Amino acid sequence: MAKKLFIETVGCQMNVLDSEIVVGTLKKQGYELATEATDADVILFNTCSVRQHAEDKIYSALGRIRIHMDENPHKILGVLGCMAQKDQELILRRAPHVDVVCGTGQLGRIAELIEDAKSSGKPQLALSLGRSDASKDEVERSFESYDPSRETAMRPNSFQAFVRIMFGCDKFCTYCIVPSTRGPEQSRSPDHILAEVRLLADQGCKEITFLGQTVNSYYYKHGDGRTTTLAGLFNLIHDTPGIERIKFVTNYPKDMDDELLDAVRELPKVCKYLHVPVQSGCNEVLKRMKRLYTVEYYIEMLQRCREKVPGVAVSSDFIVGFCGETEESFRRSCDLVEKSMFKNSYIFKYSTRPGTKADDLYPDDISDATKKRRNNDLLAYQDANSLIDHRAKIGSVVDILVEGPSKLAIKHPDGPRQLTGHTMTDHITVFDGNDRLIGNTVKVLIEDATAFTLFGRIVTDEVSGAALVSREATIAKPSVTPAAGRKSLEVIS
Repeated sequence: MAKKLFIETVGCQMNVLDSEIVVGTLKKQGYELATEATDADVILFNTCSVRQHAEDKIYSALGRIRIHMDENPHKILGVLGCMAQKDQELILRRAPHVDVVCGTGQLGRIAELIEDAKSSGKPQLALSLGRSDASKDEVERSFESYDPSRETAMRPNSFQAFVRIMFGCDKFCTYCIVPSTRGPEQSRSPDHILAEVRLLADQGCKEITFLGQTVNSYYYKHGDGRTTTLAGLFNLIHDTPGIERIKFVTNYPKDMDDELLDAVRELPKVCKYLHVPVQSGCNEVLKRMKRLYTVEYYIEMLQRCREKVPGVAVSSDFIVGFCGETEESFRRSCDLVEKSMFKNSYIFKYSTRPGTKADDLYPDDISDATKKRRNNDLLAYQDANSLIDHRAKIGSVVDILVEGPSKLAIKHPDGPRQLTGHTMTDHITVFDGNDRLIGNTVKVLIEDATAFTLFGRIVTDEVSGAALVSREATIAKPSVTPAAGRKSLEVIS
């Protein structure tokens, strides 16, 4: 009988990718996925430490599963990821029924840790070194890199996948725990990344998203002295057969150079979408956050992005209620949102994180009620701009990679069959269509829009009435003319 594995993931896209790799590793050991924790032989929680709510959710889940683990002592319970790296002793105190605690840099050992826990009956810990525990080289080596086993069953679909191009972060923003939980910034070998992209393409993947804590900081130095930047990486993988779209998140404002923007503009498969968090519209707050740029620098960077990449969509992140944020400081964030015309912004209420510089240096002096009000106020400014941005798309014909049924179609399966997908500028689009279109890129005429969604209808062949499906031609990197980005059409009835 096959062994059963259950894994629950909390947090960012990095964690989603980590879970996929863990499942791929354990499938090679004979495990099959279970949909319920109580049906599994191994139960894993992949965790996040960016906000307190994410940690509370995991401790609640560990509490709920305790009776089941006591009644089934042969089963293995594991905590993986950022919480494991940061709070290993606290986890075992609060949840002594946990058998495996495995940090972000040790996930390649997960199969070994599970077997050791079974044979010894004792908790197994696998953690990377803290930044102050050893030399930089030793700390980097303790965050092990290993060739990932990609597992399509863990992805929402087989034609979209994440690819991690770098590990860790060296920016040390005062509010952020990531430099501690994911270690020093390290860029993966371009050859390894290319091999992984080819593997994904062979699995039927059409869209890849490069992941990095600050993805545009990617910089790999080869043994012969050559270097590869993110722009160079785009050029390396751009012509991989089967790959139609290339996305990348998240960007750091100081590393948004012209070489990268030129590549985004010139390479047809690279999506014209930039996610560039600013976090605050107030220089005093940015300084306390240690973001290492000013509002004026960010505005200049934003203008340069739009000049270099005509039609580019830009989104951002904001933290409200950071230590010492006055009403005037918050007003400056509102002004920045109002003037910057972001496609959308992700807005978060500040949550103090033990182990960060902000927790040591600054009191969390903004009340929860004030944080909530500022969050809602800033969202209102952003929603107004998002509506303008989305309604400007009405009347245009866009290419949509069809990802599956819309949320409404899932909720009401007996209603009209609605499909959803994203444009090349990352706009969510909903339209009526047949499930046979899922996984294809179709042309859609945008007819309406809200602040969050575009609505349209599929452009059909005038003769057959069938959907026009964009089939990527063999796209060469443009040298002189932009004609290399041309697409051909086929018909799906």
